[in-house]
Amino acid sequence: MGDYLATGMVFNVQKYSIHDGPGIRTTIFFKGCPLACWWCHNPESLAAKQEIVYWQDKCIGCGDCVKSCPHAAIAFSGHGLTRNPEKCTLCESCVDACPTGAMERVGQIRTADDVMQEIEKDSIFYEESGGGVTFSGGEALRQIEFLEALLVACKARRIHTALDTSGYASWDSLARIAGNVDLFLYDIKLMDEVKHRKYTGVSNQLILENLKKLAATQSNIWIRVPVIPGINDDEDNLKSMGELLTSLNLRDVYLLPYHNIAMGKYDRLGKPYPLADLPSLADQQMDAVTQILKAFGLHINIGG
Repeated sequence: MGDYLATGMVFNVQKYSIHDGPGIRTTIFFKGCPLACWWCHNPESLAAKQEIVYWQDKCIGCGDCVKSCPHAAIAFSGHGLTRNPEKCTLCESCVDACPTGAMERVGQIRTADDVMQEIEKDSIFYEESGGGVTFSGGEALRQIEFLEALLVACKARRIHTALDTSGYASWDSLARIAGNVDLFLYDIKLMDEVKHRKYTGVSNQLILENLKKLAATQSNIWIRVPVIPGINDDEDNLKSMGELLTSLNLRDVYLLPYHNIAMGKYDRLGKPYPLADLPSLADQQMDAVTQILKAFGLHINIGG
């Protein structure tokens, strides 16, 4: 059973979400992810610890952040503000000193009780739309005690629960919370293990084995596939995926077309974006992917 005093690292609570499961939802974003997908649109979710984001458009160049830093990790140059990651200890003195909010901390330790109070504020929307709460990330399964506490609390209040997961966790963790999850949003990216390692940093063997075990429990599962041109939209990958899902009797598939609108997030975090030169997915490319998967009798949806 969960504990309302359990704590976890959250980096965002998104209200009125309509793309993370059925109906109107509140999405709780957990910080920390075991994968490092090249196309990740939430780079602030990857590190399990707090981070500092720099919003250049809010900066007035006052230099208070530079003066406040005890480690001389911040400087102004012709290219604007820079932060030396080797010197920066994330002490957040720059965040406290900034008068405009240009320096912002990402990630907050919260209790399950605190998060539940925020969730319950929108309960009327869940009831009227058939929505609920989605736990996303990052990877929520990395904070299993916190996740379980929230799931138990939601079930006690009859709030529909969804878990958006990479599936990269121990089976014990998945089995521990499965009974309190109404819907799994399970991400599948690449079927080839070598390619999966290259583009996500980890093997896909655990992910696929967990999916097979989860499907055997008769859990409600929607498969979500980020479609990345030139990486996982090839016929071999899609057919292998179709064969697997058909064998597991998993029919609901949501395709998430690649876009590059997250590039600004990488800039604000001072991180390079691996796919900076990759254009967004064209409609005809998505049509081709859809037709290949539909041939397996899968129910294909775009987005969500």
